[in-house]
Amino acid sequence: MSAHIFDAHCHFFSAGFFRSLGRLLHETGADDAAVRLPDRLGWDPPGDDAALSARWVSELDQYGVSGAMLIASAPGEEASVAEAVRRYPARFAGAFMVDPNAPDAVVRTIRAFDEYGLRCLCLFPAMHHVRLHDQRVERLVALAAERKRTVFVHCGMLSIGVRKKLGIPSVFDLRFGDPLAVARLANAYPDATFIIPHFGSGMLRVTLMAMDAASNILVDSSSSNNWIKYQARQTLTDVFKQTIDVAGADRILFGTDSSFFPRGWQKAIFDAQHAIIDALVDSADDRAAILGGNARRILDMPDPGA
Repeated sequence: MSAHIFDAHCHFFSAGFFRSLGRLLHETGADDAAVRLPDRLGWDPPGDDAALSARWVSELDQYGVSGAMLIASAPGEEASVAEAVRRYPARFAGAFMVDPNAPDAVVRTIRAFDEYGLRCLCLFPAMHHVRLHDQRVERLVALAAERKRTVFVHCGMLSIGVRKKLGIPSVFDLRFGDPLAVARLANAYPDATFIIPHFGSGMLRVTLMAMDAASNILVDSSSSNNWIKYQARQTLTDVFKQTIDVAGADRILFGTDSSFFPRGWQKAIFDAQHAIIDALVDSADDRAAILGGNARRILDMPDPGA
């Protein structure tokens, strides 16, 4: 496997992440949610941030993967991802989720970019019930644009497996995850780069329209892409081909959506997508761009071959 592979979509799932889920469950007791909840799920406890960072490095090394974007998936978890980035700056780019409704959203975003050195702001409008033209969203996007950073916007179908397994209610409003609204933001803030994950998660046609309207929008290929069941007679090969035809190979980011251990890095997703990319893309440079070069470019990460 090439050392140039960079996974543009992984979740860190630190101890802080599980403690935030524990608070959502309103469970009391002396047991640490960072041990109790993984045990309930059949997962390994994450340990402290240093141990989890080292485990991720070891996991990527096992598969010859040069690095990954690690996403802080709960408020406050950005400090944990920042620790991984501090320890392994050549391997990890940090991303962080922010609820634009939160009173500290601006403060947390500035801290994440300026103090923690994270590279990507993550927005989940369906989860947080906020439209992308809302001034609270625009304030956060403007902070990213001022720093020439990246903004990840989840569109389309949203389902969070860990919440389902733990029985945490998730009242998502899918109307808010509109790729065309991302196009408006992308055109209004050309100094930011935007990522729509999972090829738009069931909204491929509209996502491609958004990409055609704004050249600073990219997609990632992460997850099992089960949303394809909504597309009549379409395969993942068709999805890759259509995206390349509309937007070009330089606007696709390979990702797996890996998150917890012992499952670790999802090599099966890589194998399936790698086979598609090899069959579709003639240029070695374009294949390398999809598998890592594009992500390193927009996240300002070093090239391991340089």
